[in-house]
Amino acid sequence: MEYTSNPGLEFFKTQVGKKLDNTPSAAGNWLGGTLLEIDLHHIKVAYKVRPEMCNPGRILHGGIASLMLDDVIGMGNFVAGSEYLMTSINLNVDFLSAAQIGDSLEVTAKLIRSGSNLNHWEAVIKKESGKFVAKASSNLIKTHVKLSELGY
Repeated sequence: MEYTSNPGLEFFKTQVGKKLDNTPSAAGNWLGGTLLEIDLHHIKVAYKVRPEMCNPGRILHGGIASLMLDDVIGMGNFVAGSEYLMTSINLNVDFLSAAQIGDSLEVTAKLIRSGSNLNHWEAVIKKESGKFVAKASSNLIKTHVKLSELGY
């Protein structure tokens, strides 16, 4: 069952251009991205690589890159229209190049397939130059928990 109205999408549309530091995701709030674009099947968020996001080699930690991808996919899926909470059942990440402290990154995710119980997303991290840092795919499965039960 899909919503005829989408309060989550309408809320996030008011957040375009703003820092994402007051979302349901505490980990996402720590990342401190800025929402650039959002619609029913697409989302784009900008991040700046900070020292605490890096490994000992002073490049973006793979776990943090994975967190960026997973969080943007999750946010996109949150507004994709399901009445139920959906959770990741996998996240496949390919690391393609390094990002340095101070680099500006954009994470773009798009819904590839929406099913009755499973949604499939793809996402990429790119530098301002257009160079790919990482790409991912993820499947999210519908749970029995209604978003309304969580206050959304």
